[in-house]
Formats: sequence, C-alpha cells, structure tokens
Amino acid sequence: MKVKIMIGRKKKNEKLNGQNEKMKKSERNKELAVITYIFLGIFMLLMGYFVYFNVFVSEEVINSPYNARQDVFEDRIVRGDILTNDGTVVAKTEVSSDGNQTRVYPYGNVFAHVIGYASKGKSGIESLGNFSLLRSHAFFLEKMYNEFKKEKNKGDSVVSTLLLDVQQTAYDALGDLNGAVIAIEPSTGKILAMVSKPDFNPNEIDNIWDSLVSSEDSTSTVLLNRATQGLYPPGSTFKILTTLEFLRENKNASDYTFDCQGSLTKDGVTINCYKGSVHGSVDLITSFAKSCNTSYANIGLTLNNTKFKGLCESLLFNQKLPFELPYKKSSFVLSKKSDTSEIMQTAIGQGKTQVTPLHMAMITSAIANDGELMVPYLIDSTQNYSGVSVKKNKPVSYGKLLTEKEAGIIQEYMENVVTNGTAKTLAGQSYQAAGKTGSAEFSNVKGESHSWFVGYANKGEKEIALAVIAEGAGAGSEYAVPIAKKIFDSYFN
Repeated sequence: MKVKIMIGRKKKNEKLNGQNEKMKKSERNKELAVITYIFLGIFMLLMGYFVYFNVFVSEEVINSPYNARQDVFEDRIVRGDILTNDGTVVAKTEVSSDGNQTRVYPYGNVFAHVIGYASKGKSGIESLGNFSLLRSHAFFLEKMYNEFKKEKNKGDSVVSTLLLDVQQTAYDALGDLNGAVIAIEPSTGKILAMVSKPDFNPNEIDNIWDSLVSSEDSTSTVLLNRATQGLYPPGSTFKILTTLEFLRENKNASDYTFDCQGSLTKDGVTINCYKGSVHGSVDLITSFAKSCNTSYANIGLTLNNTKFKGLCESLLFNQKLPFELPYKKSSFVLSKKSDTSEIMQTAIGQGKTQVTPLHMAMITSAIANDGELMVPYLIDSTQNYSGVSVKKNKPVSYGKLLTEKEAGIIQEYMENVVTNGTAKTLAGQSYQAAGKTGSAEFSNVKGESHSWFVGYANKGEKEIALAVIAEGAGAGSEYAVPIAKKIFDSYFN
C-alpha cells in the first residue's frame, strides 16, 4: 500500500515538474517574443525615418552650407547659373583654359543680398538653391562622356522669381539712402524684387570679406539683408493693424469722429500730429488717409490690449514667418500692464513695436489678395544648363490673415490714402494704387524719422505689393512714395 502511495506521489511530482517546465518555457517564449517585437519596432522606426529623411529632409541637409558633402559635388560639377524670371543670368561660373573657376555676378551690387555669394559661406539664393546648382541633369550620354574625359559636368540652373527691371528700378530708386525694398506678387507669393542698402559687390567678396566682418568695426551691417533682417518701428504703416482691431471691436466704427487740434494729452502724455498738423473733425477713413496721430492715439486708448495683441499675433507678430532666408521676428509687446504712454505710442506705430520690411510686405500682400497670404518664395524653377525643365515650384497658400470683408474695408481705406491722403503722388496713373505712408521716429532727436510706404497696385490681371523703407529720410510721403511710384511705373509700363 505504501509503495502504491509513493509511486502516486512520484507521478504527481513528475506531472507538476512537467507543468512547471512548460510554464517556464512559455514565459521564456513570451520574453523572446517581447524582445523580438521591440527589435522589430525599432527596425520599423529606423526604416520609417530612413524613408522620411530621404523624401523630406535629405535635400535640406545636403543643401546646408555647413555640409562638407557638397565639396564632393564641386569636384564633379561646375556650379550652375542663377537667372531672373525673365531669363537674365545674374550669377554664373566662368572656367578658364587651365580649369580655374570664378563665380561671376554680372549685375554686381544690384542683386547683392538676394542672390548672395558662394564663397566665405553662402547666402541668398546661392544658399537656397545650392543643392540644385551642384547637380547636373544634362543628357546622360553627355555626362558619361564628360566623366570618361575626366571633365566636370555643367550644373543645373536656378530660375528665380525676380524681375530684372523691377529689381534694377528698386535699386536705383533707393539711391544713396540706406534701407530696403521688397516687392511681391500677391496672388502667388513670388518675390519680384528685394533690395537692401548699404550693399556690396559680390564679385569682390573674397577681397573685402575681412573688412566687412572685422572685429574692429562692429557697427558694420553691410552684409545684413535689411529687407528680411532689419527691424524698424513701423510708424503710421502700423495704423493698418490699429484700424483692423478697431473695426473688430466696434460694429459702428463708421460712426467714429474725432476733433484733431494737432495734439492730444492724456495722463501727462502728449501725442502730436506730424509737424503739428491740425486735421479738424475727422472720421475713421479720413483719420487713416491723413495719418492723424492724435485720432489714432485716441483710438488706441479704447482698444482691448489683449485682443489687440491677439490680432497682431494672428498677423504673425511674435511668430515665425513662412520664409526660407534668414529673417528677424517682428515684435509686439502691448499688454494689460501697459501704461497710457505705451498704448498711445503703440497705436501710431511707435513705442516698442518692431517689424521687418518683409513682414509688412506680407501683410500688404494678404490685404491685396482679399485676406489670403501666399507663402513668399524666391526660386521659381530649376532647369538643366540647356533649358530643359527639372522642377517647377508652385504657389502655396499660408491661409487667411483677415477675412475677405475686412480686407475689402482696408483696401478701401488704402485707396483713399492715394486719392485723398498722404500718397496723392500715386493718383491718376495708368494703374490703380493703394497704400499707407509712415514716418517712424527712431531717436530722441526731433524730426529724425524713417520714411515708410507699404502698398499695392494693379492693372488688369497684373498686381504687385511692396514695402519701402528709407532710413532717416523723413516723411513717407516725400521719400518712400516716390520710390514706390518708380517701381510701379517700371512694373506696369
């Protein structure tokens, strides 16, 4: 009997041990499965990133001026040409009989900042289009033949959105004044011209580089592209935004009236109209057309600062801009804590508000395009050296900055600036113009101000929007408006 019990116990123990082994084996299998799935997941992530990198990121990385891989391209490719949108070569590489290469800029200073340079680092379109300029889509038999002869192939050409006549006119019109001009086609976002002064000759960049970046002259800003990186008080051009916020907060804005006596004092702070002008009784559209500082200071005191800041940020103040070249963010700092002085100054475009010509041109372009901002761009297409198309860039919408109704009202106000206000020089032309002038004070010296104009013009299906700033020149109506007129004339006539 005892033997049977012992045998039973033994069988029972063996059965339990077998079950334990199965359980341990099962647990080991689960652990192996978990490890397998983890490694499979990591592998899939790596493969996904590899695909993402090659499709979306690789060209940007390769195109970086800090990427040494580009040196390999330069060993096999003669850097391609850069052309204006109307087919003029503005950058090319000349190869001497002994094989030495020289980058040549036929128009010298005219395109200095926007086309840029390709030595001492890269800037402008030379940087944006670097990858394309160092690739060749020549006929494959031709490439094979050149490689067999150990000769370099000709790189692709980059066709910019720039127009030669508009760029040259903008450059000449700015003359000896420092400042910037940027012109955009509102319906597409194509940048038609971009000028910054002081400028430099990119043909001499190797020779003048040390003097341009010398630590002894830390005030030198010749290399700074003022169109995209110059921060300025917007002056009265900012009244576009003040007006828009007033319209949003007041359904009966058309009933607004103000008696301008040339100055307005609140809480010990005095705001004066330009040169003490007395505008008398003005409504909102007349305040805008005459650029009445006292009326707009009065409007500023009625606005909700939080909502005003929200509007400005929706129009890309304190925000990133959809643009590829280096730029500075515009700033708007009005808040609940702002005092009377800051509120009044901000409403007329002074105070701590800072903006770039690029940003003002984008806002103006959106207004001209019924509220929709098209992403501004500089490269229209890429083609091989013989003119065969490789890639065509298409316009891209950033979205609505303001409603179509709001844009229509601001358009009406800006048109009235030309017919009845501070930009009458633009009236009676073959095209219809609209805009806003500005005189932005920048120092404690009375009378020192930057000259601003932002506006647009159209004739048939052609339309152009622009921003002009002439540093320290004075009134916008006296300096910036004539510059804009020359550009409009060149574009339409």
